[in-house]
Formats: sequence, structure tokens, C-alpha cells
Amino acid sequence: MDPVEITAPGLLLRAWRAADAPAVLAALVDPDIVRWNGQGVTDLAQATAWLRRRGDRRDDTQLSLAVTDHADGTLLGGVSLHSMHGANASIGYWTAAPARGRGVAGRAVTALTGWGFAERGLHRIELCHAVGNRASCQVAERAGYRLEETLRESYRYGDGRRHDEHLHARLAADS
Repeated sequence: MDPVEITAPGLLLRAWRAADAPAVLAALVDPDIVRWNGQGVTDLAQATAWLRRRGDRRDDTQLSLAVTDHADGTLLGGVSLHSMHGANASIGYWTAAPARGRGVAGRAVTALTGWGFAERGLHRIELCHAVGNRASCQVAERAGYRLEETLRESYRYGDGRRHDEHLHARLAADS
């Protein structure tokens, strides 16, 4: 498969690189990322293995991209489409602590969503987040994902507890 690169205002979404390992490690040990994403990355070897998994596109059911500053290449976060089966998929994202509050996640989610509809022919993309993660709810709303329902104790997060989740979705026909 050809590498995917997507631009959004001020951002470049690109394939993960081995050189991203130190920045990935720095981001994924952040307490907020650990709490809501629970990536289990605590050293450079684990960050390298994490990058290898994210870069594996052999089965074509997931696409994980680094979110970088378009001007200087600084790693700002990550965004992924996963569970791409037929015309449906799910989207996930995280933002490194220094990049939070700048609209990075919303722009990255919007850009990858558009790619999924235009390039993959997806019909529906779902976005779930813990009800207590208000920032993720704002990202979903800004990216045009409508709140559909609350899923009771549906996912065990990095804090080890099962949380209620909001299920948001966007359809290709949504404007």
C-alpha cells in the first residue's frame, strides 16, 4: 500500500517513523494519555514496538498516522482509523501534552475522517470516549460527530476502571 499523507491547517498527518520513538515515549507516559488510552508504553523498546504495530497495514483494516506540525515536523499526537470493515470504521486519537488546547485533535480527526469517506468509501465512522473525558467530547463535536448514546461501563480504560462511554458517529452524508 502506498503511504498516506494528509494535510490539515498547520498539520501533516503521516506514516509513523522509527525516529518518532523518543517523542512517542514522552507522549505516552503522560498521565492523561495513560488514563484515557492506556498504551502500556514505558520505555524506548516498547515505543519502538508500538510504532511497528501502528505501521503494520498488511490487513488494511487500520490506518494509524502521526500528527505533526506542518512547519517543523514536531510530533503533536496520533490519529487512527481502525476496525475498517465494509463501509464502517472507528476513529481514535491522542494529543501530546504540549499541543493540547490548540485544536490539533479536532483538525486531525476532521482530516482523517474526510480521507476515510473520500478515499476508502466509508459510510459511517464511530468515535467513542469516556464520559469523563470532556476534552474528547469537544473534539468529537468540533469534528462534526453527533452524540448518539451513552454506553454503560463499556470499556476498561488505562486507570483500570470500566467507564461509561459516549458514542458519537459521523456519516459520509453529514455536512
